[in-house]
Amino acid sequence: MPPVRRQKSSYCADSSNCLCLVPTPDNTIRIRESEDPHTVVRATQTQLGSLIGAIKAGILTSTRT
Repeated sequence: MPPVRRQKSSYCADSSNCLCLVPTPDNTIRIRESEDPHTVVRATQTQLGSLIGAIKAGILTSTRT
């Protein structure tokens, strides 16, 4: 099995609050946040694209303070 290639968000810089994306052999993408590395969300490329589109369009906003 090839080594896992994690891709960190370009907005992360050196912060500890980052998203990490990992492509998998089953064509899904695993997404985790550095503050909670044990929680992993799995999505297809289409689902992730829809999520990013909704965020960019302002349909989804953060409720964290």
